[in-house]
Amino acid sequence: MKIIPLKEGNFSASKTKDFTLLTDENFDTVKGIKMSVQPFLIVTEHDFILLDAGTGWKNDDGTTVISELLEKENIKPEQITKLLLSHLHKDHIDGSIRKTETGFEAVYPNAEIYIQKRELDFAMENKGNPSFDFDTLEQLIGLPNIVWMDEDQGNISEEISFEVVGGHTPFMQVFWIRENNETVFYGADDLPQASYLKYHLAYKSDFDGRKAMELRLEWQEKAAAEHWKILLYHDLDKAVIQI
Repeated sequence: MKIIPLKEGNFSASKTKDFTLLTDENFDTVKGIKMSVQPFLIVTEHDFILLDAGTGWKNDDGTTVISELLEKENIKPEQITKLLLSHLHKDHIDGSIRKTETGFEAVYPNAEIYIQKRELDFAMENKGNPSFDFDTLEQLIGLPNIVWMDEDQGNISEEISFEVVGGHTPFMQVFWIRENNETVFYGADDLPQASYLKYHLAYKSDFDGRKAMELRLEWQEKAAAEHWKILLYHDLDKAVIQI
């Protein structure tokens, strides 16, 4: 199994969920919550698995950061077989589609896109919430290759399992990928940074901060016992840690 972090950059997120790219010049002056945006590509014997899709952040030449990173790995977007979405906040889904002269299209045209149906229902009940990009979301759910999920837990394949855990959002889901005695765990925004394992706090930015905190304590114990590799979507410095 190969783990490829696809870091779009470090950003500051305002209260209205506008993202500003952090640089050496503005790092100390831009207001907002500082975080990375870092999807992951997991390459197994059977699949190219993308864990969340990022913002679709573009370089100065108009190409996306993630497409550039994939090209460096000699991987084409057409090779991605599965896109697993933990939840539907815009910094996790906006990189999944792109606008063309004739409309919108999937960035990863051959990938099955796994979406938790109850998470979509929650999003649609919260029109006006700046965490969601409803224009992108409505285009995304119209794609032909959506796999709608509605179970609390289960297996997507022999290697991939999931569980709807809530916490950051009511129906956020997390994923495990297991191959050749190696376990990769993606806790998405319930476990977005390494510091969340050091400071046991209930964050007000979560839908249910106490539940997310309790989940982290549970995962921390299991990760240490089973030697998980933990993927960190929003950590400024780290991508993968092992307890």
